[in-house]
Amino acid sequence: MRITTNAILRNYKSNLSNSLTNLDLARTKVMTGRNFNSTAEDPASALRAATLERKYMRNQDYLSTVKDAQSFQDAQEDAAMQISDIARNLLKKYGLEALNGTNGSLETRRTYADAWKGAQESMLRSLNATYEDKFVFSGNNGTNPPFTLETAADGTQVLKYRGVDVNDPANQAILDELSKETSYVDLGFGLALDGNGAVDPASAFNTALPGIKMVGYGQDADGNPKNMILLAGEISKVLREDTFDRDQYKKLLDSFEGRRNDVLEQVTILGTQTEFLTTTKTRLENSELSLTKQLDSIVNADMAGAIMDFSWAQYAYNAALKVGTQILSPSFIDFMS
Repeated sequence: MRITTNAILRNYKSNLSNSLTNLDLARTKVMTGRNFNSTAEDPASALRAATLERKYMRNQDYLSTVKDAQSFQDAQEDAAMQISDIARNLLKKYGLEALNGTNGSLETRRTYADAWKGAQESMLRSLNATYEDKFVFSGNNGTNPPFTLETAADGTQVLKYRGVDVNDPANQAILDELSKETSYVDLGFGLALDGNGAVDPASAFNTALPGIKMVGYGQDADGNPKNMILLAGEISKVLREDTFDRDQYKKLLDSFEGRRNDVLEQVTILGTQTEFLTTTKTRLENSELSLTKQLDSIVNADMAGAIMDFSWAQYAYNAALKVGTQILSPSFIDFMS
């Protein structure tokens, strides 16, 4: 087989170019810290990395939503606990004491009435609590204060929830609907719709808590309000009367205590939901860690190995250059005289 000088030079130039390419790739890998810098370098790994990045970003969105839901629900729980504490203090300090004969003077009862009136205003402020400019007890419409308390010309108090009188029997159907309002957020459980196009409750988390669901609405069989705020006003009114109606006072007090138990029940539900959100957050954080590790193993280079590969590529290229100086070795012509 005849090997010409041109063939040797062509092979050398090709191999030297390959060595330079390998050196450049190894240098780039060390400088960028990535296994590949374009899809063409490793299409399979690039596709897998893109898939993992989409999962990571979606997981980050869910994690952010969970944190927001936790903060929003903490605001709901804090406000509900404030209402419960106010009601407990009223029942403990001014409730049964007004029934005690030694504390039943008109002057003392009016002092108690002032306490009930002040507490009524405090509970109303808690019901209009906000989180980031959103009212936490307004159902699925958090832009406006949910509760307003007005006093009619005859001295009767009128409590409205989103503009609807909570004590008017004619509004019962409307209030029933308002008390069932929901506001779902997607936490990564596979958000789905039912046959009617509504969100499947099992696939999302409900952040809405209508205030009237907690403090009540409508009237009982005797025509007394079922609402906690109005009950406090009625109790204050009874305490101010010259003639103390003990039976009516006891009835209103029992109803108020029942509403306070409803608030406590709602606080318990909020606590259970908080535990659920905490568990969901932990799951998403674990998923974030797992996705980060997978992305790191695919995209980021092992620097120790990358530096070793670069050193080897540098050595190979230098060797190729040295070999080039010896390609044109002395021939027979060099020795002819």
